[in-house]
Amino acid sequence: MKPFLGSKLAFPLTALALALSACGGGGTSTPASAEKIIVETAPAVPDGLNHRLIVGYQGWFGCPGDFEGNISWLHWFFGEPGLQTMTFDALPSVKGLDPKDLCDTGLKRYDGEKIRVFSSQSPGVVMTHFRWMKEQGIDGAAVQRFVGEFSDPVKLRRVDNVLANVRLAAEANERVFYLTYDVSGAPAATVVDTIRKDWIRMVNELQITKSSAYLRDSGRPVIQLWGFGFVDHPGEPAEVAALIADLKNGAAGLPAATVVGGVPSNWRKLSGDSKSNPAWGAVYRSYDVISPWNVGRFTNESGANSYIGGYADPDRWEAARVGIRYQPVVFPGFSWHNLMMVRGQPKMARLNEIPRTCGNFMWRQVYNLLNANSTMMYVAMFDEADEATALFPVESHLVDLPVGSNMIYLDQDGCSLPEDWYLRVTGLAAKFVRTGVVPSASLDELLKP
Repeated sequence: MKPFLGSKLAFPLTALALALSACGGGGTSTPASAEKIIVETAPAVPDGLNHRLIVGYQGWFGCPGDFEGNISWLHWFFGEPGLQTMTFDALPSVKGLDPKDLCDTGLKRYDGEKIRVFSSQSPGVVMTHFRWMKEQGIDGAAVQRFVGEFSDPVKLRRVDNVLANVRLAAEANERVFYLTYDVSGAPAATVVDTIRKDWIRMVNELQITKSSAYLRDSGRPVIQLWGFGFVDHPGEPAEVAALIADLKNGAAGLPAATVVGGVPSNWRKLSGDSKSNPAWGAVYRSYDVISPWNVGRFTNESGANSYIGGYADPDRWEAARVGIRYQPVVFPGFSWHNLMMVRGQPKMARLNEIPRTCGNFMWRQVYNLLNANSTMMYVAMFDEADEATALFPVESHLVDLPVGSNMIYLDQDGCSLPEDWYLRVTGLAAKFVRTGVVPSASLDELLKP
């Protein structure tokens, strides 16, 4: 999933929250209205997507020799490893991974230690990722399947292998998962037919929905269609509408599903990142659940506040009006300097373009959505290192990065954070989504040393 470019927060001081006390810092206080909110208790057990926090899972990283004779560095480097070929802005911390699952890049830290990364083809790596989710109380993951890769048998087998890894890891760690079909870069002439055929194969041949971990909602397996209706993505309204209807009704040979739509942020207005054809309005409103993409739509806490009034609230009201549900998106920050440099677009290569501000930027979004009675949430993304929205452990200190590199690190915004800070914050958000409790105490109190 790609972005569209163009304070302190609040939560209760429970024993769980105090376990997060790892850094200090200033900022604004709790919104005045927070103390007036009546805490509501939600069901203890999530029901389908309701009261669940789901993280996006790319699973696209690769190293030479990881699977079926692969010789490429996938989503780490464009060609041989080096500072000029690096495509990622966040360096994962691999301390929690088995050394046998790691790949030596040839780059070194300032202390001379080797820089090592991982491949998503490794069952051990994916198992560890889902164990981290379990440890923090994160409900599960939406697993990306990039439709544009399916025409290449080698790439399709890699995608299927990652999914097999996810299935085993989700089952072992009692997490949920479901498929996201991402149409970014897919051929317009075949994109819908390709999804139809793959979903049938997933259900009937690979029997993926028979997994005890595959998320079901209203008795049906969940599937997300991401990217239809964006200005630079394939798909025509009539064929997409037919696909959604057939998935919802179990028609035309398609196994029935609860369908989530990953749609443009301007889906109501049919402007900006959304195609303007009025037919798209009906398509967006035909999903069971709508999830507008907001990564890059605002860049600070003030912008996050404005987004609630200008987008999130009207989105959920419109969803309720037409009888569909609303799954808002949260993201921790953004940077894609190295990716843009490799692509020859230096004007777009902005390092730390949307600062994480020690977790405050992300938590402002979480607070606002909980305060607006959101009953589900999607966080982008668990393992997105290219655009530095990663939630998994990443390096905190400049000295732990490759010598001479341009990358983000967790401490750069003026605080001292553990490498798994964003896993902890995401897990805390998941617990509030699950319980329905609205935050009521300041982050300053939480983060006292």
